Amino acid sequence: MVKPKIGIFGLTGCAGEQIMILNCEDQLIDILGAIDIRYFPTAMTKNDEECELDIAFVEGAVVQPKDEELLKKIRQRSKLLIAIGTCAVWGGLPAMRNDVPREEFLEKVYGTKGKSFKSIPAQPLKNFVKVDLSISGCPIEKEQFLKAVASLLHGDLPLLPSYAVCTECKMNEYVCMLVGENKLCLGPITIAGCGARCPGYNIPCHGCRGPVDEANVASEVKILKEKGFTLRDIENRLRSFAAQAEILQEQFKKE
Repeated sequence: MVKPKIGIFGLTGCAGEQIMILNCEDQLIDILGAIDIRYFPTAMTKNDEECELDIAFVEGAVVQPKDEELLKKIRQRSKLLIAIGTCAVWGGLPAMRNDVPREEFLEKVYGTKGKSFKSIPAQPLKNFVKVDLSISGCPIEKEQFLKAVASLLHGDLPLLPSYAVCTECKMNEYVCMLVGENKLCLGPITIAGCGARCPGYNIPCHGCRGPVDEANVASEVKILKEKGFTLRDIENRLRSFAAQAEILQEQFKKE
């Protein structure tokens, strides 16, 4: 059986997804036995820059012109392109304040030298190329990556959760952060897959995985307003990880 050729790439980001892949210690040998990793600079010194790939995993947001250039090259050489991590899927933290002019950011951080940096508003991969599969998370869950690899080896796209973190809270019998604790929790509109990790530690969901499909953002905002949270508080929380999600942008415009 011919092993699929795999590339693991990073654009502008923290490399958390690549580190998470390397943290698959117990399964790493099995993974390496089933696939042919041709590009993974975080873990390899010799990387193939030109070969055609069966699957490309790409993390990070597009924040620089060189990110866009690299991403389009990856897309051209890959049969499947998979966005991994919230930055790649939704723009993540780098896109939190895209409403502020980029020049203003650069000047505030770098002073007059900021003018020499080539930077664009942070955006998810799908804004530039076709993305075949998105695995969200900040960082991604190790189990979801392993299941994705297993499914892809069988020629199938993996089935990822399509429900909200609230469902996982209920399954774990956690106290509701929103209703029971009156905390600013985004569990009702955030895509599941983390096992409701934060609520399990009595921390409200910050929405790091991005919005669930057909999220009722308006209803979430209404409930939070009724509980005394200001629109600014709510907007800042919503913007933290997935400001570029269309459903959230629509809500910002309404407000």
